Amino acid sequence: MVPFFTFNFLLFTEGKNMTDNLHKVIIIGSGPAGLTAAVYAGRANLRPLVFEGFQPGGQLTITTEVENYPGFPKGIMGPEMMELFREQAQRFGADTQFKEVTGVDFTKRPFKVVVDDKECFGETVIVATGASAKLLNIPSEAAYMGYGVSACATCDGFFFKNQEVFVVGGGDTAMEEASFLTKFASKVTIVHRRDQFRASKIMQDRVLKNPKVSVVWNSIVDEVVGEQLNGKKTVTGLKLKNVMTAAVTPVKADGLFMAIGHQPNTGIFKGILDMDQKEYLKVQPGSTKTNIPGVFAAGDVADSYYRQAITAAGSGCMAALDAERFLDSEGIH
Repeated sequence: MVPFFTFNFLLFTEGKNMTDNLHKVIIIGSGPAGLTAAVYAGRANLRPLVFEGFQPGGQLTITTEVENYPGFPKGIMGPEMMELFREQAQRFGADTQFKEVTGVDFTKRPFKVVVDDKECFGETVIVATGASAKLLNIPSEAAYMGYGVSACATCDGFFFKNQEVFVVGGGDTAMEEASFLTKFASKVTIVHRRDQFRASKIMQDRVLKNPKVSVVWNSIVDEVVGEQLNGKKTVTGLKLKNVMTAAVTPVKADGLFMAIGHQPNTGIFKGILDMDQKEYLKVQPGSTKTNIPGVFAAGDVADSYYRQAITAAGSGCMAALDAERFLDSEGIH
């Protein structure tokens, strides 16, 4: 049996540690959603704690030029844009830390968040961990990411006017990306490792009827080829490998788009927060509320459809407002 004075000391110590590490809002993630939430929570005097994770700034940190975000008529580099987001959040009192959350306990409030084997506690938590594009994981793909290789046609298609581009994939996402790219590119070639698409019939028909679209079946991208042009890296071609014959064919290409899907970064929330079949977090319609009161989800981690910086930022704003109103309803100011 634990002596009475020892038991009381343990309770005091645990309570003191929790008080020292107790925050009104903890934000997990630092893309447009997380940092916008931090701006709004900071302006509400909630002094949010932001854990920026293993990829501070989210997917925009691997994006070169962003031209479709309002307020930047001349465009802006993705990393620079996210640094501005961070500075604005810090200006309003957000504590941003380059640390990764490794575990959570949402069974009771205050919620527990584990970082570097240390525990922090939050009256509310905003999950903004985003989603990661599934990639080929070949060295040349990484070397030219943002310089002709992209995982978002909506974001980057505009840069390929009258150029020849390739799309990797065979599902509805690939069909959507290819269809969108025909608005800009002179030719769109879909590369698929099988001899038939997985996409819905209506999506296939829509794409294959477009005279700009062609298909290379039973093939994969073996290598991305490029060069330095005017001091800047650029894609000039691909090496396609036939999976049946192992033959490698070089082709001219100005751009390569990955369309093999996205994976929401929800691993640590499995069995805790409700998810759909693709493991995106479920939120209540018209809000960012999850199945656990006081826990909110914003950005691509809960959005498999739009996946844009502007929509992520908008939902980050919503999450901060939802958290503020939840705290008010609990009498926490």
